[in-house]
Order: sequence, then C-alpha cells, then structure tokens
Amino acid sequence: MAEKILLDIVTPEKKVLSETVDIVVAPGEEGEFGVLPGHIPFLCKLRVGELRYRRGASSGHIAIMGGYAEVLPDHVTILATAAEESSEIDVVRAKAARERAEKRIAEARDKMEFARAEAALQRAVARLKVAEKQ
Repeated sequence: MAEKILLDIVTPEKKVLSETVDIVVAPGEEGEFGVLPGHIPFLCKLRVGELRYRRGASSGHIAIMGGYAEVLPDHVTILATAAEESSEIDVVRAKAARERAEKRIAEARDKMEFARAEAALQRAVARLKVAEKQ
C-alpha cells in the first residue's frame, strides 16, 4: 500500500496543483469525502466548495467550482470547472460578488434567476472560506 497520494487538480485553463500529499478532503456532490493512501477506486461529481489536503504539518486549501474526481489507491485527479488557491483569491471582489448574489436572490422573479444567483452565492462563499485560510 502506498504511503502518499499524488493529487492533481486541473481546469480547462491550467494545471492548478500536482503534489504528493497525505490526505485529500473534497466536496463531493453527495457530501464531503476523504481519501487516504490505498483508498478504493471511485469516480464522483464535485459540488462547489473547499478542497483540503495535508502534507506533513502543512495544509492547503483550494476553492473548487464543481467538476469530477477520480480516486485511485495512490492518485486523486480533480477535473474542476474552475479552481483557485487561497493566495489567488481577491477577497474584496469575492465579498462584492457575495453581496450582488444575495441581492439577486432577494429580487429573483423566477426559478431560473434564483438558481443562477444561488450558484453565484455558493461560488463567492467558497472563495471567501478558502481565502480566510491564508
């Protein structure tokens, strides 16, 4: 059994991360899941949220904007719609996006407007949660 996991996070634009880690915790669509070395293989859809990983005493946090995860015993691949490390997040912009989304939710006239505003709010909240971990 492997002692570490290779974590690769890629988006359509770039490779965000490729690092050997001890544990990965990701926001699965059915709920958060953790992966340790030797995990059983599976594939799942990701929701918007925070992905965490640990290597020794240090930890990392990445805002994931949905996508898919492939888990193998020694490798986790995240194919994300978008992903941002905590150091990349503009907090002022994320707060403004949260405020706009909250206003849009309050003023939504139909289900489609509400759903779009709610998705924007989830993305802003995920960014802010990750940004505070810097």
